[in-house]
Amino acid sequence: MPIIVNLDVMMAKRKMSLNELSEKVDLTLSNLSILKTGKAKAIRFSTLEAICKALNCQPADILEYVEEVRS
Repeated sequence: MPIIVNLDVMMAKRKMSLNELSEKVDLTLSNLSILKTGKAKAIRFSTLEAICKALNCQPADILEYVEEVRS
């Protein structure tokens, strides 16, 4: 998938655990885990906003576009 989720990188930079982020953004651990592992198919803007607020970052710090190489 050409969209890479760098949530784990930002969490490490902020020294925040999945449990702590879950409490701050009011999301279940399983939903955050799906997002963190890059298995999510979509994210609501309200969720992205809450994550950015909790981690004090920008959406581009969490989401990255990488063009797929086709053979």
